[in-house]
Amino acid sequence: MSKRSILVIYVLSGILTLVVYDYFLTTNIHNKEVFFQLQRAEGIVFLLSIGVILYLYLAKREEFKQLKEAEQRRRTLINSMVDFVNFKDGDGRWLESNTFGLQLFQLEHVDYKGKKDRELAEYSGFYKEALIYCEVSDEETWGKGEITRCEEIIPLPDGNHKTFDTIKVPLFHEDGSRKGLVVIGRDISERVVAEKQLFDSEQRYKSLFDHNPYPMLMLDLNGLITTVNPRFETVTGFQQEEIHGVSFINLKFSPEDAELIRTSCQYVMENHKGIKKGKDITFLTKYGKSILLSCTFVPMMVGEDLVGIITYAKEVTQIRETEARLRRTEKLSIVGELAASVAHEVRNPLTSLKGFVQLLKRDHPNEQYYTIMLSELDRINLIVSELLVLAKPQELPFSKHQIIELMNDVKTLLKPEADSYPTRISISVKNEIPLLLCEANQLKQVFINMLKNSMEASADHIWIDFERMDNNLTITIKDNGSGIEKKRLKHLGEPFYSSKEKGTGLGLTVSCRIIEAHRGKVRFNSKPNNGTEVQIILPI
Repeated sequence: MSKRSILVIYVLSGILTLVVYDYFLTTNIHNKEVFFQLQRAEGIVFLLSIGVILYLYLAKREEFKQLKEAEQRRRTLINSMVDFVNFKDGDGRWLESNTFGLQLFQLEHVDYKGKKDRELAEYSGFYKEALIYCEVSDEETWGKGEITRCEEIIPLPDGNHKTFDTIKVPLFHEDGSRKGLVVIGRDISERVVAEKQLFDSEQRYKSLFDHNPYPMLMLDLNGLITTVNPRFETVTGFQQEEIHGVSFINLKFSPEDAELIRTSCQYVMENHKGIKKGKDITFLTKYGKSILLSCTFVPMMVGEDLVGIITYAKEVTQIRETEARLRRTEKLSIVGELAASVAHEVRNPLTSLKGFVQLLKRDHPNEQYYTIMLSELDRINLIVSELLVLAKPQELPFSKHQIIELMNDVKTLLKPEADSYPTRISISVKNEIPLLLCEANQLKQVFINMLKNSMEASADHIWIDFERMDNNLTITIKDNGSGIEKKRLKHLGEPFYSSKEKGTGLGLTVSCRIIEAHRGKVRFNSKPNNGTEVQIILPI
């Protein structure tokens, strides 16, 4: 009912009431004094009713004003929100939407109230499909009967899109029928982009860490291992779950190397700078193999804060072995150049000296002196011969030989010398050994050098084992002699390095050169007072 209808009814009912009341007085009241009293009461009642009506009007007006102000504040609030806010009735008709929502769907100049999404889609060609999908999403919320939350992607005319974190709140009457739906959508496009950038960054970092060819591990500020990459697991044999939370320096390092790691970590934490250690660190793997690691320590920063340390542990075992072989090759090259220029010049006068000494020996009373001189001349001749072997690398005439027979020949040759020490030589063959393509005389020279070294090391028993392993032949020569100190093992095979009083070191150098010419390897293992073991590995 309109305000005008209420006013007309009120005026007509008032006039009717006055007319009926006056008619009643004039027809039923004959006493004038009573008549006037009743008229006065009528006026008072009329005034009171007018006052009550006026009061109620003013009160309602104030209440309406407050409601209007609250509505205005509400409208201001939702229109100032950067979120999409929409109110719908139980049938999905739009009741109210804020300015952001109207601008989002290009409905600023559309009378949207009372219309459904599908109807509003006709006013917004670009967002037609998006508005139609809203109805589908609303029905899903109604079907669940509870607050739902999802991410909705809204395309933009410029080809980009916005992502909204949308919350839909269904409202129901007491009887369970639909009452209304509140839709709130927050624009999280920037957050989604930031999260994607962060995800991409983490994936790049993870890829760099996981697929790095170098062993890598992360340490916290207490030096405890938090993460290792697959390469670290492959090289060291330790799995992530085995060493998580373990102190890095408590792994298998020597005390000296552990102290080096501790000082490096301390430097990184104090200076927030990376450091690379020049000294290689010896590490014992899970399987007992000793490897060399070249470690670099760098800070792991989050903003300005240090949260940990990343360690790159490059395995340099093969590199250092190659460098050692190169150095040895360089030494051999220098020796060879020296030998080539000196050996022949020395041998010619040496032959003359030896001949004249032999003549003088027959006619001179001090024969022992000449014997010593001849012995030393023979020794000089031997050194020159070995120098010539180093100086003249040449293509060897390989042929097939039974290596066991070669060793037996050497054993027979050295038997008198072995008996003089005395030393017993035992040969054992663990499996069938095929013919070997080799240069027999040179391999005999290697065996003679090795066996003589064992006898001169005060060994009373020498064991020689032959064993075929896949495509290789392993010859192990083991004695129970005095042994060699660890610090001297790494120098074996170097020219002019010898522990013997009159040794030149060229015997082992020549032996290693011969084995290398046969594409083989020589390995030494020894401890003081525990004998020495030499492994000669030759390809079959």
